[in-house]
Amino acid sequence: MTDHNPVEIESSIRECANRIAKGVTVCANAYTQFLAADRSYDAAFARAYLTAAGPAHEKKYAAELDTAAERETRDTADAAYQYANRQARALEAELRAWQSVGASVRSMYQVAGRGEY
Repeated sequence: MTDHNPVEIESSIRECANRIAKGVTVCANAYTQFLAADRSYDAAFARAYLTAAGPAHEKKYAAELDTAAERETRDTADAAYQYANRQARALEAELRAWQSVGASVRSMYQVAGRGEY
């Protein structure tokens, strides 16, 4: 384990908190893009379904084939949102870890020089 001093720890906590704050915007933007892509896919699928000929099950498959690009766009947007969300959770875990290290270092500093081994 690397030795840390309180100033370094507070700096790391502040940096991590700032990254979390920026991550909120990243997550919100990614989710907004996913919702837009999802709506676009739903609308394209409905249009394709309504214009397809044949029985309902054939119309469904025709609409799925006709909207593959929209579905891919939606899935890519979903993956980007899920990634951003996982990153945000990882940053929160990092913050908790730094807070734990900070508590340990504060405890260490409190007993320093008291003759304890």
